[in-house]
Amino acid sequence: MNKRERALFQGLESLYQRYNRRRYIHPDPLEVLYGFSHPLDRELAGLISACLAYGRVQQILKSIKICLDITGPSPHRFLISSSEALLTRSFGHFSYRFTGGSEMARFMLALKRAIEKHGGLEALFSPPVDTPGPQGTVERLKRAVDELLELAGLPSSYLLPDPAKKSACKRLFLFLRWMVRSDRVDPGGWTVISPSDLVVPLDTHMFHIAGELGLTERKQPNLAAALEITRAFSRLNPSDPVKYDFVLTRFGIRDELTRKDVVNYLA
Repeated sequence: MNKRERALFQGLESLYQRYNRRRYIHPDPLEVLYGFSHPLDRELAGLISACLAYGRVQQILKSIKICLDITGPSPHRFLISSSEALLTRSFGHFSYRFTGGSEMARFMLALKRAIEKHGGLEALFSPPVDTPGPQGTVERLKRAVDELLELAGLPSSYLLPDPAKKSACKRLFLFLRWMVRSDRVDPGGWTVISPSDLVVPLDTHMFHIAGELGLTERKQPNLAAALEITRAFSRLNPSDPVKYDFVLTRFGIRDELTRKDVVNYLA
């Protein structure tokens, strides 16, 4: 680690100690997960929440609430006990931006079939891959997306971005961060993927912060950029490169914290 990287690491650690707290979560879909104590329920609530996390945050939270009000206090028990016909009736009128009721019902059916086949979502990611590190996590994600689409009977879905198409897959890597990391904010619980192998959940906001901090020179916030930024964070914190994702994304989500603030703080 050179002098500049050491200074950046120290600044990020300071931000982490200050802002990595639950009181800075709202408004963020992550807050939904704390209502589910059982891991099998939390992972389902997490994936549903992450897949719907596009658009304006208040509308995201509203759409998540609609879905989780239907599934009730135990999404796992609801899906196991629901027939395909019930899922179609329950979600047939759902509508949120690019996602209509038919697609949401098929997505829920895929989750039902996945947990019937594997027991839970963590096992969906469990089969080993040959590639180590974050690139191996990309391969696990692609395999999981392919299987869920097959179980849903859909050729593609906006809910399940495909890393094979070079998408940054921000929402799905965000889900993995929630499930794998464990601290005062991320609930964790999964062991099939190591925190060292996670990929930064890259949206436009994080992309601009990373560019201003010199962590990438790429022009588009795509999968290649996400992996490049992950490698930069790995040089600072090899065991947990996604550790600073939550605190950095507070600058822009929270009204009192702007992107200019974080860049000035770390510059």
